[in-house]
Amino acid sequence: MSKEIFADGIGQIHFAGAMVRYDFVSLQPTEDGKAPTPETTLRVVMPPQGFLAAFNSMQQMIDKLLDAGILQKNEPAKK
Repeated sequence: MSKEIFADGIGQIHFAGAMVRYDFVSLQPTEDGKAPTPETTLRVVMPPQGFLAAFNSMQQMIDKLLDAGILQKNEPAKK
């Protein structure tokens, strides 16, 4: 059985020790009702080649979401 992990996003991406490190975050509620704060919940470490392959996969998914109308491209700001 595979394990499923949820993250609200990526907090930081580091390059250290010849490896790319992603810190995934989950948003945690605050007691005073202010905006939730991100809390690091998981780190994924991969070699640069793995990072590039992951980036290419994500770009392909972005293209599919754009084609399906789920995402829209931001137009450059006019000066």
